[in-house]
Amino acid sequence: MSNKQALPVLVAGGGIGGLAAALALVRQGFSVKVFEQAPEIGEIGAGIQLGPNAFHAFDALGVGEQARSKAVYTDYMVMHDAIDEQQVGYIPTGEAFRQRFGNPYAVIHRADAHMALYDGVKASDQVSFLTSTRIVRTEQNADSVTVHDQHGNAHHGQALIGADGVKSVVREQYVGDPAKVTGHVVYRAVVEKNEFPADLQWNAASIWVGPNCHLVHYPLRGGEQYNVVVTFHSRQTEAWGVTDGSREEVLSYFQGICPKARQLLDLPKSWRRWATADREPIGQWSYGRVTLLGDAAHPTTQYMAQGGCMAMEDAVTLGEALRVTGKDWVSAFDLYQRSRVARTARIVLSAREMGRLFHAKGVERLVRNDLWRGRTPERFYDALEWLYGWNVANCLAAH
Repeated sequence: MSNKQALPVLVAGGGIGGLAAALALVRQGFSVKVFEQAPEIGEIGAGIQLGPNAFHAFDALGVGEQARSKAVYTDYMVMHDAIDEQQVGYIPTGEAFRQRFGNPYAVIHRADAHMALYDGVKASDQVSFLTSTRIVRTEQNADSVTVHDQHGNAHHGQALIGADGVKSVVREQYVGDPAKVTGHVVYRAVVEKNEFPADLQWNAASIWVGPNCHLVHYPLRGGEQYNVVVTFHSRQTEAWGVTDGSREEVLSYFQGICPKARQLLDLPKSWRRWATADREPIGQWSYGRVTLLGDAAHPTTQYMAQGGCMAMEDAVTLGEALRVTGKDWVSAFDLYQRSRVARTARIVLSAREMGRLFHAKGVERLVRNDLWRGRTPERFYDALEWLYGWNVANCLAAH
């Protein structure tokens, strides 16, 4: 084995995307070095939703059972109008859904999804971690990549995967494009079951849509907890980031909401506040031996509930691209990018439209409430085929 081949693959970021990439790389025979700027590997946040495509990705990465054991399997997805309680859309996610897409719909605590990947990574002796380490600069030649960290250390590798999130340093160096701050603010909290309203304890991914705002709730951890998420259009100019929030601010934005939905606002003891942003989709995120993955490649707002799912899809696709190109980095990164650009851009753009739909007011709200009236489950499934029909066998289809 030449020294070049003996070098590890470098992965910037130890979140869902970075760990999924590490697993995919190990499965192709590489050793991996993961850089994480936090002092330990872990996840903040609350719940995330997992479509069938996410379970296809977990399975392809070898951690399907770990993820399944922590997930809560919903019976349906439902949308209500937050003003008059009218049911706008209802999608059953039971047996017919599983038959159609080969996997269930589920919700899971973000930390549990992350831990499923982390357990898979730890089971391998081919992955090393450097915590409290932030990449500040990268350089490459025809044979290798070197990254420099904030401590002044240089690390050499065969290639670099920039899975360093929405504020990616790797993307900043190679693309340098601005973020689009939405002005939409998201508050997230987790509430114990015994404090959650009995009349909302549905085994469902539930959303209440209102003018310039919406509320989401669903069960976590065997139904012992509930995830509560509220989103509103901020009155002030926002800067992209996460801070502690205040109950007073949340309450000030939800005037005119029906009592059933409004009771969600009184539940959390503490809130974390996300000011959201995305970026315009780009056609190139691979540069020689460097590529981007997950939020670093295609940051999106949360309205499609697909951010984590897309990062795992990216990782699986990257592994497959390496396999079919004979592990030629430049060819593999090009194939990976071509297989992912349109699909992930569709998520980014669809999320923007979904945000508009959720927050409709006036006549637009009436149109929204009529959109899916009388639609059968099969028609919903047909409309979701492009999203949930993804799997490892078709992930390179776009090339």
